[in-house]
Amino acid sequence: MHIIKLDATDSTNSYLRALSSNNTLADYTTVTAKHQTHGRGQRGTNWQSETDKNLMFSVFKNVSFLGFQDNFFISIVTSLALIKTLQQFLIPKLSIKWPNDILSEDKKICGILIENTVKQNAFGGTIIGIGLNVNQTQFKDLPNATSLQLIAGTHLNTDELLLSIITNLKFYFNQLKTNQHKLLKENYESYLFRKNKPSTFKDQAGNLFTGYIQGVTNLGNLRVLLEDEIIAEYELKEVTLLY
Repeated sequence: MHIIKLDATDSTNSYLRALSSNNTLADYTTVTAKHQTHGRGQRGTNWQSETDKNLMFSVFKNVSFLGFQDNFFISIVTSLALIKTLQQFLIPKLSIKWPNDILSEDKKICGILIENTVKQNAFGGTIIGIGLNVNQTQFKDLPNATSLQLIAGTHLNTDELLLSIITNLKFYFNQLKTNQHKLLKENYESYLFRKNKPSTFKDQAGNLFTGYIQGVTNLGNLRVLLEDEIIAEYELKEVTLLY
């Protein structure tokens, strides 16, 4: 596996995307940086991180074997790879806040940003950006954030974490390539944050409502049980699950 280590870059996703546009990359080519000047998260948010305290990296994977309808399985695979790694490092009470924030004890420790490339009406590659809070212990104005050090009470080695995540990405992508979609989805749903519990959501208009998460569709839409036994499906931009 090819790992490129940078002291600083604007965004590891942007760096890897530029690299892939000019070169044919091997699967699991990885770019990691001690500092990002413009780290990005889901929904256009910024990813804040202290220099050389956390694990910020992006991985390239050829996903030309996937159909467009299976796009969300990239997110499922990545989430499960992170869960498995953190279990190996004895991080407790792990869950996935839809679509792919990783939580421990109901606080966010990891975010994922997936950017796909399409060539001739088919998937080409995907760039998986991961920001994992490892040894940072203060999070200004982020009450729902935490880190592995705060949880485990010890300093963790980011290189060991990186290699474990890549190993587990290979494991779950192999399941995806061998058409184990049902198993992957069931595994993902078993970790869903607040599944089958009364939860509060906010829609695009800012209205709050209550429902029970039932799972996700194959397209990644969230299935929520509402009043009168109605199950509604929501796309990512349609609804936000509150903590």
